[in-house]
Amino acid sequence: MRRLVTCAALSLAVAGMSAPAAAAIHIFSTPLSPEVPGATGSGLVTVTFDTTLDTLEITASWSGLTGVTTVAHIHCCVAPPGFVGVAVTPGTLPGFPMGVDAGSYAVVLDLDDPATYTTAFRNANGFTPSGAAAGLLAGIQRGEAYFNIHSDRFRGGEIRGFLAPVPEPGAWAMLIAGFGAIGSVMRRRTASASERRQARPAPAG
Repeated sequence: MRRLVTCAALSLAVAGMSAPAAAAIHIFSTPLSPEVPGATGSGLVTVTFDTTLDTLEITASWSGLTGVTTVAHIHCCVAPPGFVGVAVTPGTLPGFPMGVDAGSYAVVLDLDDPATYTTAFRNANGFTPSGAAAGLLAGIQRGEAYFNIHSDRFRGGEIRGFLAPVPEPGAWAMLIAGFGAIGSVMRRRTASASERRQARPAPAG
């Protein structure tokens, strides 16, 4: 019975983590690490996908590259640890700093702008910006999109990371509350068992 109570409470806690199906803002992040043998460097990137404003915000920081930066992109869609063509953007991300081995970057892209996507990615997703945006979001949600930074020493890419969802603060709060409920139930059951033992008459003799 105790196991059933615990499992039920845990199920409620996990169910409470589910985000609304029509959430407008999706946040993804990943650490960046060497993409190929011999490469060095590390970093972090966060991508915010806003389906109401139709924008894609990218913030990144990195350091310790073997070479110096040339271009940076989001690639999609392939299962880790594979490699695939560029999805966002052709050439390089707009304003991405070149010629440095460490730095930071931030940009907000218009998902309705055809120039946000490579021609190949747009054509593979209905030939329209809206189709490309939907394909990109779906690919990121499946864990099949990666951000990478290329350098003059590793022109195919020096560091990268596959994007993963960042849990919403509300989801964490509900999970903590759920586990608190589990603890409360178990404490009450333990106390009740202790009271029953104390109430039993002492053995005769």
